Amino acid sequence: MTVQTSRRGFMKGAMATAGVALVIGFNSKGALAAGGADLNPFVRIDDEGRVTVIVKHFEMGQGTTTGLPTLVAEELDANWEDVKLEFAPADNEKYKNLAFGMQGTGGSTAIANSYMQYRQAGAAARDMLVQAAAKQWGVSPSEMTVDEGQLSAGSHNGGFGEFAAAAAKMTPPAEPKVKDPSAFKLIGQNRLPRLDSFDKTNGQAQFAMDAKAEGMVVAVILRSPKPGGMLKSFDASGAEGMSGFVRAAGMPNKAGVVVYGTSTWSAISARDAITAEWDFSNAETRSTDTMVAEHLALLDKPAYEAVKGAEATKAAIDGAAKVVEADFVMPQLAHAPMEPLVCMIEPTETGVLVTDGCQFPGLTQPYVAGVLQLDPSKVEVKTVYAGGSFGRRANPDSDYHVEAAIAFALMGGKTPVKTVWTREDDLAGGYYRPMAAHRVRIGIGADGKIAGWDHRIATQSIMKGTPFESFVVHDGVDHSSVEGIADTHYAIPGYSVGLSDWTSPMKVLWWRSVGHSHTGYAMEVAMDMAAEAAGQDPLDFRLALLEGDDPDRQRLTGVLKLAAEKAGWGTPLKGNQGRGIAVHKSFNSYVAEVVEVSVNDGAVKIEKITCAVDCGVAVNPDVVRAQMEGGIGYGLGAVMRNRISFTDGEVDQSNFPDYEPLRITDIGSIDVHIVPSSAAPTGVGEPGLPPAGPALANAIHAATGNRVTMLPMADNGVTFA
Repeated sequence: MTVQTSRRGFMKGAMATAGVALVIGFNSKGALAAGGADLNPFVRIDDEGRVTVIVKHFEMGQGTTTGLPTLVAEELDANWEDVKLEFAPADNEKYKNLAFGMQGTGGSTAIANSYMQYRQAGAAARDMLVQAAAKQWGVSPSEMTVDEGQLSAGSHNGGFGEFAAAAAKMTPPAEPKVKDPSAFKLIGQNRLPRLDSFDKTNGQAQFAMDAKAEGMVVAVILRSPKPGGMLKSFDASGAEGMSGFVRAAGMPNKAGVVVYGTSTWSAISARDAITAEWDFSNAETRSTDTMVAEHLALLDKPAYEAVKGAEATKAAIDGAAKVVEADFVMPQLAHAPMEPLVCMIEPTETGVLVTDGCQFPGLTQPYVAGVLQLDPSKVEVKTVYAGGSFGRRANPDSDYHVEAAIAFALMGGKTPVKTVWTREDDLAGGYYRPMAAHRVRIGIGADGKIAGWDHRIATQSIMKGTPFESFVVHDGVDHSSVEGIADTHYAIPGYSVGLSDWTSPMKVLWWRSVGHSHTGYAMEVAMDMAAEAAGQDPLDFRLALLEGDDPDRQRLTGVLKLAAEKAGWGTPLKGNQGRGIAVHKSFNSYVAEVVEVSVNDGAVKIEKITCAVDCGVAVNPDVVRAQMEGGIGYGLGAVMRNRISFTDGEVDQSNFPDYEPLRITDIGSIDVHIVPSSAAPTGVGEPGLPPAGPALANAIHAATGNRVTMLPMADNGVTFA
């Protein structure tokens, strides 16, 4: 007997019957309100006492589906076992990211922008439940206590569910009172179970790759092999008659050919049988060697001054006792999330439903509406879990959603269409972390102190030509190109920063930690070079540049000292070992890391990484540790082995064999230490990455004398065990 079932076929699929719901939220003016379709709900309580938290930020593994419910449950005094989650629908006003002004997740802002919003929502819900119970029992609200989903006053006891209907009729407090941090029970709890772990373990969690609809067809797209190429013609005769092939259609924007099949495999197989002719007149046709040479040439004369004073800096360096100079080159990088891009669009009675691990509904909704000539309100977005993103699922063009909408329209707008990217599509599909070249020239005085530091950067602008340009680009300088350099907190005298834009038809995009991914590497490796020239310990050299009462310097000093202490900085090592240190501020968080390596038979092994992070209140410490570990691993995998390279404009890499992710055996251990803090929470998804690469590079230098300034390391003289 043959049984046909999907990967999710073993799921029981049992759903609890919904009861009376109490909904608490904020209206578009920021005032608390309750009930009604015009609200922005964050809390729902059914008649069984189950608390559903409406999560406005999507989940790509970073922990929002635990963090946001923690904030609500803390103030609500809910029983954590009764807390559930639901992703918010698309609504730019109701669910906007308070940091961006539109609905979306990114920039390590999910907890930071929601911290007080979700706490106040939980506190308001608690207050209304107390009012309802006090009224029913005939007692004063001041006599009430709430603990783990139970209300009590004297001999009276009852669960949340008993009072949800009555509480929905209560007037919400204008200014709900939140707890003093000393009263926290859930926030800061070290091992609070993640809400998504069970469903992800048993296969019940739904990802975009799992999306299905009755009568659905699968679409893949044949794209130009060179960035910026345009379709001239195509021949689908080779696919005719193939099992599962439905049809092929040229895209009206000339970006490629949509190939439809009854299954993913049939669509991919048919695409392989289709040939196309392309117009490369405006496409990228350069090879990587040429790109590198052009980036380096741009460093000779920067087009923009991110930090002014280049002439004075030159004079200070020229007059110094010693001069340290280095060029750095960091390649293009793909995001390569484990789940490639997938998006399904199906018709509804009034418009369409988009099913996606949607990172930026605030962009997806209007872009899809524009393609399909619908009012944005007619485009529903069903957000499901995403198997990673690192920035790729959010971009100013909403590119893969637009592709999906075109594919849906070309099928007539009545058939559900699931558009799928393969790993090969992902690596060749653009939207890379841009290549970056840095030139650093540092003058060291006879006193062992920095006399001048000239820093030049050449890279492709991420923000120019996008809707975000007016917010990020000033006086020609795209801040995302120079962040972490132009705004350094080191007290460096005679400091100047220049920038030049390299241009290309290829699309570039923010990548985990955005510009910090390359600026952190150059800054912290150059800082070690300066310390060596000054004859000083790298830790002491950094600490001297961070002295004073400036809060940023104090917090950077704090993580540096903590990481050094926990790593045993300064204690003896074997002759084949080395330690490296780096520190960086990004997304308002402060992270220092110490990497310890050993070298045997010329091969480098990462033995241990010690990380110290100051991210304000650690809402979920276990999630913070996981994000530090993940950021470190993702960053190290990139600097060790990864690059996107080009031959005559075509990408050389195709899949993980030649774009290898970090392996579990690559790192011996990672210890993460969180600085206790009462400051507002800041980012954790990205800040662990920038110090990782330079700390490794500095450790390799300490062990071998080899200074790595060209990446990836494996292509530039470093062999890993």
